[in-house]
Amino acid sequence: MLISLLRTYLAPYRAQLAGVLVLQLISVIAMLYLPSLNADLIDDGVTKGDIGYIWNTGLWMLAVSCVQIVASSASVYFGAQAAMGAGRDMRGGVLHRVETFSAREVGMFGAPSLITRSTNDIQQVQLLIVMSVTILVMAPIMCIGGVIMALREDLGLSWLLLIAVPALALSMGTIVARMVPGFRQMQERIDGVNRVLREQITGIRVVRAFVRERQEIWRFGTANTALTDASVRVGKLMALMFPTVMLISNLTAVGVIWFGGHHVNNGTMQIGSLTAMLSYVMQILMAVMMASFLAMMAPRAAVSADRIGGVLETESSVQPPGSPQSFAGDQATVDMRFAEFAFPGAEKPVLRGIRFQVEPGSTTAIVGSTGAGKTTLLNLIPRLIDVTDGAVYIGGADVRHLDLELLRNGIGLVPQKAYLFSGTIATNLRYGKPDATDDELWHALEVAQAADFVREMPQGLDTPVAQGGTTVSGGQRQRLCIARALVRRPRIFLFDDSFSALDVATDARLRAALKPETADASVIIVAQRIQTIRDADQIVVLEDGAMAGIGTHDELMRTCSEYREIVESQLSVEEAR
Repeated sequence: MLISLLRTYLAPYRAQLAGVLVLQLISVIAMLYLPSLNADLIDDGVTKGDIGYIWNTGLWMLAVSCVQIVASSASVYFGAQAAMGAGRDMRGGVLHRVETFSAREVGMFGAPSLITRSTNDIQQVQLLIVMSVTILVMAPIMCIGGVIMALREDLGLSWLLLIAVPALALSMGTIVARMVPGFRQMQERIDGVNRVLREQITGIRVVRAFVRERQEIWRFGTANTALTDASVRVGKLMALMFPTVMLISNLTAVGVIWFGGHHVNNGTMQIGSLTAMLSYVMQILMAVMMASFLAMMAPRAAVSADRIGGVLETESSVQPPGSPQSFAGDQATVDMRFAEFAFPGAEKPVLRGIRFQVEPGSTTAIVGSTGAGKTTLLNLIPRLIDVTDGAVYIGGADVRHLDLELLRNGIGLVPQKAYLFSGTIATNLRYGKPDATDDELWHALEVAQAADFVREMPQGLDTPVAQGGTTVSGGQRQRLCIARALVRRPRIFLFDDSFSALDVATDARLRAALKPETADASVIIVAQRIQTIRDADQIVVLEDGAMAGIGTHDELMRTCSEYREIVESQLSVEEAR
């Protein structure tokens, strides 16, 4: 997966990568040339006392060093440009894929894991790219070039390289192989820390209300310790790498000096050549060490690439149609035809045999016990999930054959969990209609019974809103979400338990104000409060995923025992009539 990911996202940066290759080649050639010049300076300049030769050679070494510095710096620049660009593209690709997911895929991965994959995992791959475009190119050229230049200086000491290089490579390979499962465990435990931290930050009010700070600190400490333990285990292996590299490098240097010294003493080797030989051996071992560091990073990047690939390769269960159709009738008409929904591998479906029709200008309410499938049913209409059997028709066309943008543009959804985005009240209200005027916003706020508290805010429509809408109360958040749907002027309104945080008086005023606004639209309300839906044109009663009854309030009171139980649990006998 790592190779496939790199091939895909580095393809647009071929020019930069080609530049890196050429510049790194120039840089390494310069590095390999410097020890040879240094040997000549010692043997032909210092030993003979030729000051002119020393000056000429020294200036030439300075020029070569400048070339090496410029080439190396430029290669790092182009390499970083390619790596950062690839990382940006990967993040964009992951986000684009996640935005196509239905509720099923989002639930399968989980929000904390998706966040980790979009940030930490991509950073690991990005870091590998940065190191690869420098080390991966430099290491083999330096290693092969160093061997050639070392043999050129003295063939008799080559046996030292035959021992040192394989020993270093074998040691590094053994350590890296043991680090792979550790890196995989680290990434999984980062998910765990993100999940716990996200829950605690989001639910801080609940934590404080139930005085659970100690328990939550302990829970976070457990996840944090698990991550620390996994990191320490990997860190211990990483800590072995530096001593191993230094041990082999220093032993090789001692060997070069010891045996090379004998050659110098015997007159078969000059001091400058011994110095160059020592430099080349260090460069060779340095190249092997850099390659080992890259190999150390590759396993973690490979684990991260698998996790990123898992997101990119997951196809949404809600797919756009190949040949989109247009509406065959009034866009506000909703027709459920024996709709069924089941999660993969589930023993029984969440919904089954759902059949009812909603006409323009009418209101349909959906009631039932907790877990009956009310929200799931609502999610079928805008194709947040797809039916596994049966069909949902809007405007006379199967929603699976409609263009997703066309379908959803005609729907105003107020979700069960009222959610506002960071920004201002105005930006949130314009979320579904960016070109809405201030007058339209205030009208929607008036209808949603939110205008009074917005006017009382110092900045009015420009009042800042925190992520999730935590700077306003639950009831205010619900009314702002209702106003956001109203600004869009959709043909179908979906209210998923959207009046639960409102007091009875505000609820009544809001429903009265909504009637003229939804006169030509279809309204589908999921509610627990009977007072909210008793005047609906039809009420659908769900019980354990199936329809237990359908009709008006009076009809259901006579024919549906499940509905009667819900009503009698909330209203007196006189109020229920």
